[in-house]
Amino acid sequence: MSNFQKGLFDKLNKKANIDPSEVYKVADSVKNADFSDEQTVRDLVRRLSKMANKPLSKEKEDKIVQSITKNKMPMDMQSMNQLFNKK
Repeated sequence: MSNFQKGLFDKLNKKANIDPSEVYKVADSVKNADFSDEQTVRDLVRRLSKMANKPLSKEKEDKIVQSITKNKMPMDMQSMNQLFNKK
């Protein structure tokens, strides 16, 4: 594991109390996922929300799912933070 990856996982564990092995499990489960399929994306969003212990409103979940399935997911961190942090 590179220093970058270790640092990233350390931050995840510290800020959200997420076990790095759980991140690997999720990543492995979506390797061949169809991100245009709403149910697949919705299941993933719910799983990640639960894993991070960050409940999502139905409205926020819908917005994230729609952004991903319509391939309109922001690619820069600032825009991504805005999407996930909107109430």
